[in-house]
Amino acid sequence: MKNLISMRDLNVEDIQQLLALAESLEKDPMQLDLSRRVMAAMFYEASTRTRMSFESAMKRLKGEVVAMIGTSGTSVEKGETLADTSKIMARYSDIIVMRHPLEGAARYVSEQVDIPVVNAGDGANQHPTQSLLDLYTIKKSQGSLENLKLALIGDLKYGRTVHSLVYALAPFKPEFYFVAPDSLRMPAYIVNDLKNMGVNFKLRENLDDIVPDLDIMYVTRIQRERFPDREEYEKVKNAFIISSQTLEGAKDNMKVMHPLPRVNEITTDVDSTKYAYYFDQAENGVYMRQAILATLLGEAK
Repeated sequence: MKNLISMRDLNVEDIQQLLALAESLEKDPMQLDLSRRVMAAMFYEASTRTRMSFESAMKRLKGEVVAMIGTSGTSVEKGETLADTSKIMARYSDIIVMRHPLEGAARYVSEQVDIPVVNAGDGANQHPTQSLLDLYTIKKSQGSLENLKLALIGDLKYGRTVHSLVYALAPFKPEFYFVAPDSLRMPAYIVNDLKNMGVNFKLRENLDDIVPDLDIMYVTRIQRERFPDREEYEKVKNAFIISSQTLEGAKDNMKVMHPLPRVNEITTDVDSTKYAYYFDQAENGVYMRQAILATLLGEAK
C-alpha cells in the first residue's frame, strides 16, 4: 500500500492486516511512535469526525499535524491549483489526508506527489477510511465479517460511505438490502460490479419484514448538499426515520450504524437501546486511522 484512495485498491489480506493492527492499537496504542512524522490535513470540505479522528490518531501516536481547513485565507483564493497546493503540502509533511468535493481529486493528488495520500472523501465517490472503520466496527459487534445480512438505508446514490462499504464487504459473502427511494438508488455501476462479483443483494423501498433478519442496519443521512435540485431533496428528505419502534423484533445482537452526522433519520430514543452503535463506530475511527497512518508510513509492526 502506497496510498489509500479506494476500497477497490485493497485485497482481503490488506484489509485483514489493517483490522488486526487496529485491534492491537486499541489495546496498546503506545506500541508505535510517530514522533518524527507529520501529517498534512487538506480538507477542502467540511468535516468533524473524519478530520478530528485523523488528528487524534496522529497525535496519540506522538505525531504532528499541519492543517488546511477550507480554502479561506489560503492561496487557493488567489487561484493556486490543486496540484501546486498538494506539492507544497508534500514538502511540509510525510503523508497527506485530504477531502475534496470533486470525485477523483484524491487520486489526482496521489499522482502529483511522492508521499502517501489518503482519500478522506472525494465528492459522492469514495470514503475508504470510513469503510475500514465500519468493517472494524462490524467485526467487533458481530464477531465476524462473514455471511452477514445488512440493510443499507437512505441516500445510496450520493452516499460515498456506502459506495465504499459494499466493495469492502464484498469478499466476505454478505447479503445486502439496498433500501432507498427510487431517486436515491445505488448507482448502476456499483450494482453491475456486485453482480459480476456474485454478491447477493435486493433493492427495496421500505424496511417491511426484513428487520428481524438483519445483523447490521446501516443508516445514512439524506445529504442536502449533494442535490443539484433542492426540490428533489425536499421530496425525499424524510424518506426513512428509524425509531426504537422500527427496531421491534430485531435480533439481540443487531446493531444500528451511521457514519454521522445525523439529522432526523435516527431518533434520539434509539440512543438508549442495545442496538445503537454509531457512537462506538465513531470512536473506532481513531484506532483504524492509526492503523492506516502507521501502515502507509511504513511504521506498522
